[in-house]
Amino acid sequence: MTDVKSGNNPLFLREEELRQSIELLFFAYRDFTAEPDQILKDYNFGRAHHRVIHFVGRNEGMTVSELLDILRITKQSLNRVLSSLITRGFIEQRTGIEDRRQRCLYLTEEGRKLEQKLSRVQRDLVARAFREAGGDAVAGYRKVLSGLINDTNRDKILDGILKP
Repeated sequence: MTDVKSGNNPLFLREEELRQSIELLFFAYRDFTAEPDQILKDYNFGRAHHRVIHFVGRNEGMTVSELLDILRITKQSLNRVLSSLITRGFIEQRTGIEDRRQRCLYLTEEGRKLEQKLSRVQRDLVARAFREAGGDAVAGYRKVLSGLINDTNRDKILDGILKP
């Protein structure tokens, strides 16, 4: 049996409670991605395209290398997705200003429209859930999600997400 116990925290979670939480995460993710998946289907895109559009939109001018680091996928996988987004006019690639070997990524106007369409659905869903849960629950939710990120990358990821 798995128990979660830490120094000053009197939280004791049993195997069944942990399994229920894992299932909730699966169902939440299913419903969080359902409507964006339908939108993406209209473009013959998948979730990989969505992730690329999301992160390029949040980090305009990021390099291909930085995107690979975030997504943790192979160059070959990224190239397939990125090529289709570039060819179809959702992302543009520019040569780096300081390092001409770098390929920097930007959303085009069409890319911005698609990113807004996809993120609006998810923002509305999260906003509704946050309103229903209340402020303390939102803080707890963010703390739990942060705790799921591996220790090695947590600070870097949180700094990137919580940037001004």
